[in-house]
Amino acid sequence: MPTRTNPLKLNPLQLKTLAILQALAREPGFADPPDAEGLVRIRAYPVAHGDHVHIGRLIVRAKDAAGLFNPNVLNVLARRGLITPGPSFEPVLTPAGLAYETGISKDILHESGH
Repeated sequence: MPTRTNPLKLNPLQLKTLAILQALAREPGFADPPDAEGLVRIRAYPVAHGDHVHIGRLIVRAKDAAGLFNPNVLNVLARRGLITPGPSFEPVLTPAGLAYETGISKDILHESGH
């Protein structure tokens, strides 16, 4: 039986935010390596560059990244067990958060042209 897309019924902004956090977790400039429990702490957020942000070789429209700065979105992701707050309240992705299939990464994460 195939896995169901979005089993936690996250809304579009929550899905976008999680997809961006997953991309940040793969970039050493933004995240720590996974710890012994598989948790990945996001150390920094990308800075807006015009109407987009850069995550390594990827770009994301700034409007798609709005959930990164929305405490309500982050609280929902925490309640669903996808992230947990770090020591300075930065998001820490759980193994469940890293593995969650958002189904929208290809729609919001694009290869950079510059």
